[in-house]
Amino acid sequence: MSDSRRDAKHKAAMEKQKASVDASIDAADTERGVGILLTGDGKGKSSSAFGMVMRALGYGHTVGIVQFIKGEQLSGEEIYLKEQCPQVKFYQMGTGFTWDTQDRSGDIVAAIRTWAVAKDMLQDERYNLVVLDELTYMIAYDYLPEDEIIHALSERPTRQSVVVTGRGGGTALQEIMDTVSEVKEVKHAFKAGIMARKGVDY
Repeated sequence: MSDSRRDAKHKAAMEKQKASVDASIDAADTERGVGILLTGDGKGKSSSAFGMVMRALGYGHTVGIVQFIKGEQLSGEEIYLKEQCPQVKFYQMGTGFTWDTQDRSGDIVAAIRTWAVAKDMLQDERYNLVVLDELTYMIAYDYLPEDEIIHALSERPTRQSVVVTGRGGGTALQEIMDTVSEVKEVKHAFKAGIMARKGVDY
């Protein structure tokens, strides 16, 4: 195929794609916050959520973050937000990973305390974006009532967006979210014996 024919074919394909995108934009006429679930067994769910935090802060939005599971080891995002973005409310369960604590009763107490903070954010219309990092595990491990979580997410202020991360979470959570993305693991450095990297993995 000649360069001119290839260029013409590309132009026609892009014109068709643009028409499709423009039509989708024109059809989107509902103004409200969105619910996003980032799930799957691959790396990058929390990283994606924190990318949205940076995006929201760029517009001067009010952001709240609650981390379940994590909290004993400092992370780059925690250091940055606490030092550079004091306007962000950042709360961590603080117990670390469940396989480290091995204390179901203690984890449930911590989860209930942490959920109270998250629930307050989900009822506060001042928050433009709320990130609930690793919340899915609270459902999977039966640490928190699923119906209470679903209700709080569904009844949040109309203009508030929420991002939930973590593996699984169940069909009820997927059904109420507007966007569900699954991160699939194809390959992971840790399985090849490569240590977690500061600034990349934590």
